[in-house]
Amino acid sequence: MVVMLITICRIIYMITKNTWLALIISLPTSNATARMRIWRALKSAGCGVLRDGVYLLPEGTTSHLGLQQQAGEVIRAGGTAYILKLNPTDNAQEIFFRTLFDRTNEYAALKQEIEALRKALTTQSIATSSRKLQRLGRSLAAISDIDFFPGHAKDQACDSLTRTMTTFSALSNPGEPQPGRGKIRKLERKDFQNRIWATRKRMWVDRLASAWLIKRFIDPKARFKWLDKPQDCPKNALGFDFDGATFTHAGSLVTFEVLLTSFIHETDPALLRLASAVHFLDVGGIPVAEAHGLEMILKGMQERCNNDDNLLLEASRMFDDLYTAYSSEGTQHEQ
Repeated sequence: MVVMLITICRIIYMITKNTWLALIISLPTSNATARMRIWRALKSAGCGVLRDGVYLLPEGTTSHLGLQQQAGEVIRAGGTAYILKLNPTDNAQEIFFRTLFDRTNEYAALKQEIEALRKALTTQSIATSSRKLQRLGRSLAAISDIDFFPGHAKDQACDSLTRTMTTFSALSNPGEPQPGRGKIRKLERKDFQNRIWATRKRMWVDRLASAWLIKRFIDPKARFKWLDKPQDCPKNALGFDFDGATFTHAGSLVTFEVLLTSFIHETDPALLRLASAVHFLDVGGIPVAEAHGLEMILKGMQERCNNDDNLLLEASRMFDDLYTAYSSEGTQHEQ
């Protein structure tokens, strides 16, 4: 349901048509050096490839100048080059053009590198960590420079880099005050026991996963209240996943990730993997392989369960199983 709505919203956004610039080139087959040099330059500029010898960019002053420069390189190498303006004939063509500039996989790969570095910070030298962190920062900037249609994948990568930089700063300058992360504070679970937790009725993935996390890892004796509307939240209850709640979205993080950051301090790889799936299903971003299956199971539960107490009970069993599977897989990888 959520992924479908996200997809619809993206399509609605996408059908706002752009004007595009196309560079059409032909180079002598004998000039392999020039061909490779020009191809690398066009790739660095973020060009989409319509077909061999046809490159695309959204229209803009910078893109026009970049294509003109490469057109000149082609002509000097003995080839031909033309720069044309393109207007999509329909929404489907506009959407297809934009898919040529999807940087999700690049952000996903970079985020994986950043997370690996964060885990290794305590086991390697400050100098080594600093060099790697600077390289990853440059890589993120390079992708961002050619990300003409940024979305949640970029937010996730940026947030991951910020967390890693914060951790590195704490390790390299232990006596210095550390920057805060917005409204997210490190909290002690012992201060949040036997509490009433409240959220909106008819829960979906972020609220369900958050309620499971609360009961399983934060407040085992938690009692839940399901609200018709956020304004009904009792003063003695801890609200989650609605505007004005004690725990809700912060920056690019969904409520589950905020709770995880606040209480679990992000030390459990299985919970981090689960957080990635919850994030994708709730707001989009970097895809997670098992997310679609998780979504379909939750849809079935939502149809079958007649109230939120039963829904949470059923969903909790599934989250328990998924957490166990992630934990087991992580243990096998370490061996």
